[in-house]
Amino acid sequence: MGKLVKTLIRMKGYGLARKLDRAAKRPHAAQNTFLLRQTRANANTAFGKDHGFAAIRTEADYRRQVPIRDYEGLRPYVNRIIAGEQAVLTAAAPRMLNMTSGTTGEPKYIPVTPESMRLASSFSLEWIYRALQDHKGFLDGAFAGIVSRAIEGYTPSGLPYGSASGMLYQRIPGPIRSTYAIPYAVSEIKDYDRRYFVAARMALARRVSYIGTPNPSTLIRLSETALNNAQAIVRAVRDGTPGIDLPDQPQLAGQLSDLMEPDPDRAKVLDGVLDRTGTFLPADCWPDLKLIGCWLGGSVGVHARRLPEYFGDVPMRDLGFLASEGHFTLPNRDHTASGILSLNGNYYEFIPEASLDDANPPVLSSHELESGVNYAVLLTTPGGLYRYDIHDIVQVTGFYRNAPLLAFIRKGRDMTSITGEKMHVNHLLLALEEVRRGYDVSVVEQFRVVANVSARRYEIYAEFKGEVAPDLLRHEVIPHLDRALAGVNVEYAEKRRSRRLAPPCLHLMRPGWAEDEVLRAAGTGKRDTQYKWRILSAEPAEEDTGAILNTLEAEEE
Repeated sequence: MGKLVKTLIRMKGYGLARKLDRAAKRPHAAQNTFLLRQTRANANTAFGKDHGFAAIRTEADYRRQVPIRDYEGLRPYVNRIIAGEQAVLTAAAPRMLNMTSGTTGEPKYIPVTPESMRLASSFSLEWIYRALQDHKGFLDGAFAGIVSRAIEGYTPSGLPYGSASGMLYQRIPGPIRSTYAIPYAVSEIKDYDRRYFVAARMALARRVSYIGTPNPSTLIRLSETALNNAQAIVRAVRDGTPGIDLPDQPQLAGQLSDLMEPDPDRAKVLDGVLDRTGTFLPADCWPDLKLIGCWLGGSVGVHARRLPEYFGDVPMRDLGFLASEGHFTLPNRDHTASGILSLNGNYYEFIPEASLDDANPPVLSSHELESGVNYAVLLTTPGGLYRYDIHDIVQVTGFYRNAPLLAFIRKGRDMTSITGEKMHVNHLLLALEEVRRGYDVSVVEQFRVVANVSARRYEIYAEFKGEVAPDLLRHEVIPHLDRALAGVNVEYAEKRRSRRLAPPCLHLMRPGWAEDEVLRAAGTGKRDTQYKWRILSAEPAEEDTGAILNTLEAEEE
């Protein structure tokens, strides 16, 4: 990256960092300022009128007049936006809708406004600025980043929906875009195997000093694609070709070809790596790599710990607690999932995890949090989310000045995730209902689904009332369930297509497994009549794994 661009990053990034530092000294004042600015700006929207925004003067007013809701409580308003109505959630018209998996089988569509896009750009710039303070040379070479398609489709009113990160990637200024090893066009390749091949081919053609993408499993998939296709990649770099055909996307194939030129010198370097090491690890192909940016916490932290196998001993910095709904923390140190609460970009409320089941749980502001305690997060954002329960659990790991440092721990109640797919209990129930219509699963006594992070798959623990043919379960029922889950959870479908998730498996449990759990609960004083069976779990219990009679694994389709 050129000296002028780095100078501009330092100048603008310094201003943004100073602004957050000032807010961190007085977080309550900063949050009140943000909240009242949002309610005043959107007082004449449909949502603002329904909830009396014009009369809100304090944080207490806001909490009294606006109930806590999740996406399903917000969906009627979003549906009005999709239909073309103006000034529904925000006075400013959304630029697009961020599409992600919902809890009912229908995707969520998160409005993205000009303000939320500006803040996302500022967040990225500040992240780079803070990383530069500790890694002076991480922008000296090329940057390899991977994003999703910007546009997946359009609403009836013509509003695009897809990935805001993809849209922002497209709009990067030319001088910075020239340093990107993987152009946005690669994200438009429909076939995942071909997409990862071209991404690996283009990234390895450059001397990369920084690689970043939220999910570390993406970096593992990229590395394994390179390892499995080393000769083909070297040949494509030498010849200046994509290295694969795109028969169903000829126009995109031509666009990608125009971005490539024969590079025998780089091919010779890559050939040398193969000759010297007998393998094709990114660690050997990119000796100038200075930093990896990806998520380090939550369930994906398991995948992040595998990155040194491929990239060597390179510093890693979390990209922050972020989601389709926005960016919420700004990491300022390496090798931790913790980051500074982004006080100037959203308004936050917190419910202690220990109180989530209370009839009237306490709701706290950012300045009231305690170190070491877990909290559920409520969001108010420039995109039009108000007291929005994102169903995430974070932990306070300390403080930066007076602002909390937060680390994402896991999805909240009734939800889990292995590699970003956000699986909800409702997804499982919808998928199982579809399977039930095709097969007689009335013989199931009880079941539980566990997210096995290390194996990258969902595992079904099921107790049957009688004998069931294992071949039927292995070859028909499990593949059917896999397809059904993809049908109700768009992100599960994407992760399966890219093979970041493996097919589910089925554990056949011994008779009495389910009853034993209820009896154990009763033995601890819980009423058996009120016992709530856990359908979805983030990890297996010892009692579960010890009761497995047989495990059936389906082959990858």
